[in-house]
Amino acid sequence: MPSRGRALIVLSSFVLIGGIGVGVGASLKERERQTQRAIAMTGGNPDNAMQSIVRYGCAACHAISGAQVPGGLAAQSLAGIRDRIYLGGSVNNTPDNLVRWIVNPKQFDARTGMPITGISDAEARDVAAYLYLHR
Repeated sequence: MPSRGRALIVLSSFVLIGGIGVGVGASLKERERQTQRAIAMTGGNPDNAMQSIVRYGCAACHAISGAQVPGGLAAQSLAGIRDRIYLGGSVNNTPDNLVRWIVNPKQFDARTGMPITGISDAEARDVAAYLYLHR
């Protein structure tokens, strides 16, 4: 009986490890699916976004998921932005509006505290893709 018990433990371990492997594989596939969706929605590449987030000082005011710089407290966290209805409290949250907001928030709200940073449309698309991807 002891050898049968060991055999069950070994078999159970393989099943568990295999299940973890499948779970990791499924997670990677889901992540890739979400990445492709963010790219399709915005026309940007989330892998290029962090350089712009740092360059234009986005994290100086906003907490941004995955940013390797401390999150700012001057403005709302950008975590979960893809689930929000409005941008800046009044603009419909669409990929094009997010890109336009990042480039020139004053076109939507002349009194917003968010500055026009000089970020290009292409860079803003990368940042938008990143924000829609990261929660």
